[in-house]
Amino acid sequence: MANPGYVPAAAGGPAMFAPPAADSQGPSAPPAGMFDSMPGYEGTVAGGGGGFLPPPMPAYPAPQPQPGNEQPHWNIPSISEDTARDAFVLFASSKCCYSSAPAKDGVITNMEAFNTYRYRLETFTEVRSTEWSHEPYNGQPVDAYAQPPPGPWDIPAKSPNFFMDSNQIIKVPYTSSMKNCHVCVGMGRKPCKDCAGAGNKVCWVCNGSGFRHGDDRCHHCSGRGRENCNHCHGQGSKQCDTCHGKQQLLVYIKLTVKWTNNSDNYVVEQSSGLQVDNLSTVSGKELFRDSQYMVYPVMGFPDPAVVQAAQRLVNEHQAKYSQTSRILQQRQTIELIPVTKVTYTWKGKSHIYFVYGNEFKVNADYPATCCCTVM
Repeated sequence: MANPGYVPAAAGGPAMFAPPAADSQGPSAPPAGMFDSMPGYEGTVAGGGGGFLPPPMPAYPAPQPQPGNEQPHWNIPSISEDTARDAFVLFASSKCCYSSAPAKDGVITNMEAFNTYRYRLETFTEVRSTEWSHEPYNGQPVDAYAQPPPGPWDIPAKSPNFFMDSNQIIKVPYTSSMKNCHVCVGMGRKPCKDCAGAGNKVCWVCNGSGFRHGDDRCHHCSGRGRENCNHCHGQGSKQCDTCHGKQQLLVYIKLTVKWTNNSDNYVVEQSSGLQVDNLSTVSGKELFRDSQYMVYPVMGFPDPAVVQAAQRLVNEHQAKYSQTSRILQQRQTIELIPVTKVTYTWKGKSHIYFVYGNEFKVNADYPATCCCTVM
C-alpha cells in the first residue's frame, strides 16, 4: 500500500512537502476520570501526593522500654610506640608525594591517650504510601469492586532484617481495572514526531529538489526529493510507549512500603586537638548494646555527657518518628574510640600526629610533602 503522506516530486521540479500530521499525542498525564473511587483510598492520586498514611493504633499495648544495667567503666590501653610508628609509616607510604623520612627517622618523644566515647541511636521505621499507577494490559486479572480493598496497613509485606534499609512495591488487591490508554487514545500507536506523521522527510542530500547539480539526479532519494523516515520506517506512526501497542492499560493502586534505619551519633569532645569529624570514619570498642522495640535512655554511664546525649536523642527519635511512621525497633550502642596524640622530633623540630580508631588511622600535618614535582 502506498504511503498516503508521500507526494512524489514533479519532473524537474522541487519536491512537495507533506502537510504535518495533526497533533494527536494524547494527554501527558492521566485524566482524573481514569481512576475509580476506592473505599479507603479516596485521597490517592497519580504520581503520589496522596498524603501521609498514619499507622493504625496498636491493637494491644506496646511493650514498655526497659532500663539497662549500669555499665562498668571500660578503658583501652594506650597503643605501643611500635604500633604508632607502623601506623605513621603506612600513612606516609599511602601518599604519593610524602617522603618516608619523617615517619621512619622521626624520634617519638611523647604519647598521650585521649580516648573518647561515641553514642549511637538507631530507629528502624516503616512508612507506607499509595498512588495510582498503570501498566500495559496483557491479560492480568481485573478485580476492582469484586470486594472492598484491604487498608494500606492491613496488606502483609515482607519486612527485611532490622536496621537494614529496604522497600517493597505491592499492587493493592481489588483495585485493578482496565482502561483505554490515555496517551494514544486507545489506538496503540502515535504519530511520529520526526516526520510529523508523514512517513517521509525532505531529502537531506538535495534539500528536496531531486537534483544535486544541474540535471544530475539525486541518487540518495532517486530524484523524489523525499526519503522515508528512519525513525518510523516510513509508517508515519510509532508504537505507543505507554501501552506498548496494547491499546489498553491495567490501572491499579500501588502501595510503597519503605523501611529506613534512622541513625544519629554523639561523640564526646576530647581536648587532643583532633577534629571530631575524623572519628566518623573509624570504629571503636563496643562497650554497650541495647536493642528493643523502644529503648530506655542509658543510665549510670560514667561519662555524664553520654547520659545526657542518650536522653536527648531517645526523646527526639520517639517524638519525631512515632508521628510519621511505625517504629519497629530501636538500638543504642556506646563505643570507646582510641585516640593517641604522638609527639616526635625530626631535623631538630617538634611535630605531632594522631592515631585513632581500631583501624589505626593517622591524621598529621606532614613535614615532608615535596618529594615529587609536577611538570
